[in-house]
Amino acid sequence: MDKILEGLVSSSHPLPLKRVIVRKVVESAEHWLDEAQCEAMFDLTTRLILEGQDPFQRQVGHQVLEAYARYHRPEFESFFNKTFVLGLLQQGYHSLDRKDVAIVDYIHNGLKLIMSCPSVLDLFSLLQVEVLRMVCERPEPQLCARLSDLLTDFVQCIPKGKLSITFCQQLVRTIGHFQCVSTQEKELREYVSQVTKVSNLLQNIWKAEPSTLLPSLQEVFASISSTDASFEPSVALASLVQHIPLQMITVLIRSLTTDPNVKDASMTQALCRMIDWLSWPLAQHVDTWVIALLKGLAAVQKFTILIDVTLLKIELVFNRLWFPLVRPGALAVLSHMLLSFQHSPEAFHLIVPHVVNLVHSFKSDGLPSSTAFLVQLTELIHCMMYHYSGFPDLYEPILEAIKDFPKPSEEKIKLILNQSAWTSQSNSLASCLSRLSGKSETGKTGLINLGNTCYMNSVIQALFMATDFRRQVLSLNLNGCNSLMKKLQHLFAFLAHTQREAYAPRIFFEASRPPWFTPRSQQDCSEYLRFLLDRLHEEEKILKVQSSHKSSESPGCSETSLQEVANKAAVLPETHCTSDGEKTLIEKMFGGKLRTHICCLNCRSTSQKVEAFTDLSLAFCPSSSVENLSFQDPASSPSTQDDGLTQASGPGPSKEPGVCNASAVAIACDSAVNERMVDSPDEFCCTEDTSVPNDSSKMLVNKDVPQKPGGETTPSVTDLLNYFLAPEILTGDNQYYCENCASLQNAEKTMQITEEPEYLILTLLRFSYDQKYHVRRKILDNVSLPLVLELPVKRTPFSSLSESWSLDVDFTDISENLAKKLKPSGTEEACSPKLVPYLLSSVVVHSGVSSESGHYYSYARNVTGTESSCQMCPQPETLAFSSSRNHLLGRESPTVVIEQDLENKDMSKEWFLFNDSRVTFTSFQSVQKITSRFPKDTAYVLLYKRQNSTNGLNGNNSTTGLWVNGDPPLQKELMDAITKDNKLYLQFVLGAVVLLLL
Repeated sequence: MDKILEGLVSSSHPLPLKRVIVRKVVESAEHWLDEAQCEAMFDLTTRLILEGQDPFQRQVGHQVLEAYARYHRPEFESFFNKTFVLGLLQQGYHSLDRKDVAIVDYIHNGLKLIMSCPSVLDLFSLLQVEVLRMVCERPEPQLCARLSDLLTDFVQCIPKGKLSITFCQQLVRTIGHFQCVSTQEKELREYVSQVTKVSNLLQNIWKAEPSTLLPSLQEVFASISSTDASFEPSVALASLVQHIPLQMITVLIRSLTTDPNVKDASMTQALCRMIDWLSWPLAQHVDTWVIALLKGLAAVQKFTILIDVTLLKIELVFNRLWFPLVRPGALAVLSHMLLSFQHSPEAFHLIVPHVVNLVHSFKSDGLPSSTAFLVQLTELIHCMMYHYSGFPDLYEPILEAIKDFPKPSEEKIKLILNQSAWTSQSNSLASCLSRLSGKSETGKTGLINLGNTCYMNSVIQALFMATDFRRQVLSLNLNGCNSLMKKLQHLFAFLAHTQREAYAPRIFFEASRPPWFTPRSQQDCSEYLRFLLDRLHEEEKILKVQSSHKSSESPGCSETSLQEVANKAAVLPETHCTSDGEKTLIEKMFGGKLRTHICCLNCRSTSQKVEAFTDLSLAFCPSSSVENLSFQDPASSPSTQDDGLTQASGPGPSKEPGVCNASAVAIACDSAVNERMVDSPDEFCCTEDTSVPNDSSKMLVNKDVPQKPGGETTPSVTDLLNYFLAPEILTGDNQYYCENCASLQNAEKTMQITEEPEYLILTLLRFSYDQKYHVRRKILDNVSLPLVLELPVKRTPFSSLSESWSLDVDFTDISENLAKKLKPSGTEEACSPKLVPYLLSSVVVHSGVSSESGHYYSYARNVTGTESSCQMCPQPETLAFSSSRNHLLGRESPTVVIEQDLENKDMSKEWFLFNDSRVTFTSFQSVQKITSRFPKDTAYVLLYKRQNSTNGLNGNNSTTGLWVNGDPPLQKELMDAITKDNKLYLQFVLGAVVLLLL
């Protein structure tokens, strides 16, 4: 019969005819055959199954073998014996290799045929050894899947006892070597199916023998934590995760993260590869395990691992959002990574460039699942943009893309942000430093945040971009000094000449931090700036006194510590500078004078006081008075009623008194802001100022101020300045004590600027105290920022009497008003204010909703006293006259003309955005629109530069050209310090790179 069958399958007869004859052969299996004939038939059918040339021959072999083995079971049991099976597994079959899947399939079918025979037990025992050997040889996925099918049907073939643990470990290693070389969908589906079969086998073994689970998981970790560069574990290991009981997560993660034998490099590799598992389409709970490991590492403060892994893998996780099968898990991991990585925007900014394309793609498909996903994603994006404010250039396209989706409330955002944070800013410094190499594309150097030091960074960048001030600081000869000015000089030199993208100002921070500022806590940048300028001013005065007492043969400064200078500043008498040559640098650059005039409304006696200031604090005027507000001559117009909020510039007053803490600030904060009353102008007025001022004495509100949606005018800085200088009635609890009347009386107070500073610092009083609810609030009103500001300066003969830095003069003549006596005999125009033009140099922005939280960043551009575009600026006298004339004729004011001219010359586009270590190009349009685009980002401190036909500073080197187009050449001491620091930094970066490679 075997000869007939062999001739039939190799003949050229038609296939239907062959099938008929094969059916007859199968039916003949019922007849008796001797042992030799049966063995010949088994040999033939085995050869057809294993070496058949076409599917028909292999099909015939299976049909005939199954029929003859069923009817002749003893003969088949004798044929399919232990020796035969062992030969197939170890040597193959004729030309067929032993690792061919056909051999495993043949044995699998043979076991089914002799399942009821006693000899099958011997085969089970044999296969327990052989399958372990085969797994140790790392079979390909297809063979491993067929072997898994066999072991799933015949669990008796699975190794027992200790061998079962070894088998599971080796099977895990085998999965770790799986690779799918094809990218075709059919082959990929087949590969996934093969891996699933193997992982299901392991699941069955873990259930049957729980003792094998932990060793298997240890083997998984050993594979994914391997630092061997020649071996990359397969992502197919992800198929095992879904079979691990979730209740084991806590125990296993704690064991892994606390094991001293697990090195950080191995843990980093393991975590990275687990994140790669998100690519596996059918694995469940991968995201749960990844997040659990991230939390476990955070619990043991393995912050370096978390930082490195997050920055390395967050883009990959984000890209997995494109694929529906793995999207839920990818979004869960992405959310945890971003919400836990709250010390730096670096991770979030890695995915920012990809957000818009993803959102547009999912919006276009219109599927309900896509919409639900986008709602979750946009909530996460809003949380990140809220936390990392100060990047309008990056976030504006995203805001436009997600504008149609709901925005979470601030309370919900804060709740989400507080759930997952694992570290603080200081933990990232070492990691960040290695990534901040090379100059930024802007050529400007950023400042690394040392732990909530954005208030300092934003102020320092604003001062650095004040070109004339920077040049003066760099030109000072401070060799041998250990003063704060010396440290500022070093910092400016590093910012101008360092060889890196960002610099860590640790030394300057420790020297300049006010003693009442708690480290690593939110502080007020305006308060810091005022303290800084005060300290610099006091130190220079001390050094001048010291140098005047030194012998001529002792050049330079003594080695005086910062603390010693501060102590001497408290005991030395106030020194009055009577000329520009004796002024300190702070006085020259930021010092102005403000005259406060108080008129008792009972006896008409007056008191005047001239005080120095380095900044003006501008309160917000009531919206109803903005339209009618204009700067007028003192006491010529009624005051206005303020709201119920007490406004202050920062969390608390300066703790150290000094000349830079201008009394004008206290006056504005306490009385001028809070108790403005609306009364009849005829009832309260000083006798010498009853006449209505002429038009040339007014500074009108800019008509081009933007409008709010409801038609309400957006106030400008000019409006706030007008409000600051407007007359005020002191009444009620704020009454004035008149020495002439010897009692509290209603009075009228006016303020005039009598001497303008080179750099005008304006602080917008945004932080207010709600007396009703006893809470501090932030005023989020938008304020229009003029590029050119005209400051009314009223120089009078009286102002020439007060050239000192601080002077108090009281006039309490009963018989006759002394103010009238001092009034010049000339025309009214002689006393009218002159409008001094200023060009916007810097804007410090506060991002947040309260004074206790938020972030500071700054906009700035290089502005000098000789800007070419400002050569067209008229002189102050011309401005004062033309302002009135243009107003009467309905023409544009000079300020508008100048701003348009500046914009036409593209000067307004030469702006930089300083946000700690990040510096980018921006434009003046971005400065103007910041609050309208980001409502909690508001201008807080403004720096304006006075515009003159000449620089206006004595001692500059403008004739040589060195001071006009660049900084002065650095002294050798500074150059040596910068060179040394750059070398140390490059060595640090090189060392960090070497460690990463190791």
